[in-house]
Amino acid sequence: MLELLKNTSFSSSVSNLRLKMVDSQYYLPNDIGVSALDCTEAFRLLSNKEKMYSHYLSRAAWYGGLAVLLQTSPESAKIFVLLQKIFRKQTPAQLEQVATAAGLSPEEYQAFLVYAAGLYANMGNYKSFGDTKFIPNLPKDKLKALVKASQAFQDQPAEMEALWDSCSCLLFSLEDRQKQLGLGDKGITTYFSGNCSLEDAELAQKFLDSKKLSAYNTRLFKREKEGKACYEVRLASAVQKDCAVEGECETNCGSFNFEDKEFTVKRGDYAPLMEKVSFYLQKAQLTLGSVDAHKEGSRYWIKDKGPIVESYIGFIESYRDPFGSRGEFEGFIAVVNKAMSERFAKLVSSAEVLLPELPWPKEFEKDTFLKPDFTSLDVLTFAGSGIPAGINIPNYDDIRQSEGFKNVSLGNVLSVAYATQKEKLTFLQEEDKDLFIKWKGPSFEVQDDEGKFNFDKSKVTNPETGEPNAVPSVWDSTCVSSRNIFGNEGQDAEDVVYINWLSMVRAGLLGLEFYTPESKSWRQAHMQARFVILRVLLEAGEGLVGLEELTGPDGKPDAQITLDRSKIHTVARTPSTGSSANCRQQPMWKGAVLSMTDTPRSAKAVLTTSCASGRRSAEEGSS
Repeated sequence: MLELLKNTSFSSSVSNLRLKMVDSQYYLPNDIGVSALDCTEAFRLLSNKEKMYSHYLSRAAWYGGLAVLLQTSPESAKIFVLLQKIFRKQTPAQLEQVATAAGLSPEEYQAFLVYAAGLYANMGNYKSFGDTKFIPNLPKDKLKALVKASQAFQDQPAEMEALWDSCSCLLFSLEDRQKQLGLGDKGITTYFSGNCSLEDAELAQKFLDSKKLSAYNTRLFKREKEGKACYEVRLASAVQKDCAVEGECETNCGSFNFEDKEFTVKRGDYAPLMEKVSFYLQKAQLTLGSVDAHKEGSRYWIKDKGPIVESYIGFIESYRDPFGSRGEFEGFIAVVNKAMSERFAKLVSSAEVLLPELPWPKEFEKDTFLKPDFTSLDVLTFAGSGIPAGINIPNYDDIRQSEGFKNVSLGNVLSVAYATQKEKLTFLQEEDKDLFIKWKGPSFEVQDDEGKFNFDKSKVTNPETGEPNAVPSVWDSTCVSSRNIFGNEGQDAEDVVYINWLSMVRAGLLGLEFYTPESKSWRQAHMQARFVILRVLLEAGEGLVGLEELTGPDGKPDAQITLDRSKIHTVARTPSTGSSANCRQQPMWKGAVLSMTDTPRSAKAVLTTSCASGRRSAEEGSS
C-alpha cells in the first residue's frame, strides 16, 4: 500500500488502512440517476426560422457525435448498434417483462438499463471523465439471455447473433490493458492502430508539423511493408477524393517519405457520418471544410456576440487522445439564458477595473485586454462523450491568445448537476451537507477561469520575493466585487466563498479515483490538479484543512473533510508556514509543485472508503 499525503496529518491516519481494491470502479452503481435537461421554455420562445436552424444543427451534431463511438474503443460502436436495435423494438417497460421471463432479477435488469445509459452518455464503454472502462454489473449469461429473448433478436436472429458474438467478449473484458484508455501497452485507443507506440505518435506529429497539417481530425494507422514501418494518416472528411477542399490552397493528400519512413495521407475517415454532418450543416446555411476552414470559422464565431441560438461543432477536445493532439468530435446547440447572461456581461464589463486589483504585476496580463463573450446557455443538444457544466472555446491557441474566445456556461446542465442528494454526499460533515447542497450551484457561477501563461516568464519576478520566473501567491482579492455582481452579499456571500473552497477540497479527495497506482499515472488532468490543490491546502497547516479516517454509518471505513472557514481569509490566502515551504517568503503552492507527479501512496485505501461498496455521489458515479 502506498502513502497518500506525505507530510500531512492524514498520512498517519490512513497508514493502517489495508483494504483490497475491488472492481466496483468498473461498474456503474444501480442507484445512478438520469436527468432531463429542460429547454422547453427557451425553445418555445424561438421563431420558426430559429427552431428550424436549431433542428438542422442538432441533426448535424447527433450524426457527428456517433464518430465518438469509433474514437473510443473497437467494440463501442457494435455495442451501441446492439442496444439501439433492442430499444427500437421494445420500451424499457416491455423489456422488463422479457427480462423477468428470461430469469433476470429486478436488480440485474436495472444494471442492464444503467449500463445502457452509461454507454449512451459516454458515447462508448469508457468513462468520458477518467477514461476508465465500465462493464455491465450482471453476469454475462444473464445479459445474453435478455438479448436472445428480445423482440429484436426474434426478428433478426442471424444479425443479432453476429452482433453479440462480435462484441460480447470485449464488452465484459477487464484485462489490464483494457481497463483504461492509453497508447501501446498502457491502454486502449482507436486514435492509433494497436501496434503504435509513443515513438510512432511523436514521429507522426513531426511529419504533420512538416506538412502544416493539424492532428485534430486525424487518426494514425501503422503497418509493416517489406520490413519497414509505413504510416497512414486518415483525415475525417465527407470528401473521399484526394483533392483540395475549402480552406486549402492545394491538397495535402498523397504519399511522402519522411525520416526514411513512408507516410500516406488520405481523406474519408468516418465518411458516411461526415456526409450526414455536412448535409445538415448546409441545411442550416453553414459550410464544411478543413481544420483551417474551421479555424477561420471560429474567428467569425467569437465575434458573434450573444446570438439567440449558439452552436459549435467539430473535432474539439484532445483529452482522450493519449498523445494529446487529436480532437474528439463534439457538437452543441443551445439557447441563450438572458437573465444569467446579463450577470456574466456585468462581470466581463467590470474586468478591466477588477484586473488591476489582482495581486500580481501588469506583466502577468496581456498587453491588451480582449473582452470575451461570457454567455449562459440552456442546452438543446449536446453530442459527444459527456456534457460539461461550461466550455471555454475555441481551443486553437493562436486564436485564443491574439483574437479572443467565448466562455459558455450551460445553465440547465448546472441545475441538474448540482441537484445533489444529501445521502450521496461523501466525505462531508453533516452540518456542511445542507449548506453544500444550497450553495454548490451559485458557488460555481462565481469561480474564476483557469489561468494560462500569457506573459513572458523570463521578464517577470515574484512580487513578494523578487524571485525570477515565479507565479505569485494566492489571488482572490477581487472576490467581493465579482460575487456581488451575482447578487451574493453579507452572510450569503460568505457561505458561497466557504462552499467554493470546500468543493475544491472535496474534489481533491475525489480526484484519487482517477489515479492508477499500478502505472503511477493520472487518468484525468482536472482531477490531478484538484489533488494538487488539496495537497497545498493541507500543507498550509494551522488547521485550515483536516482529513481524518473514521467509520461510516454502515460500519465501513470512511474519511471526512473539515475546512476551518475562519481561516479562509488568513491562512488560505497567505504564504504557507508549512514544512514544505519553510518560510513566509515562499508562495503557499511552492512546496507542493511536485504533487503533480508524486505518487499518492494510499490512493487505494482512500478509494476503498468511498467506492468499494459502490457508495458514490452523483458527481463520482454519474454516467
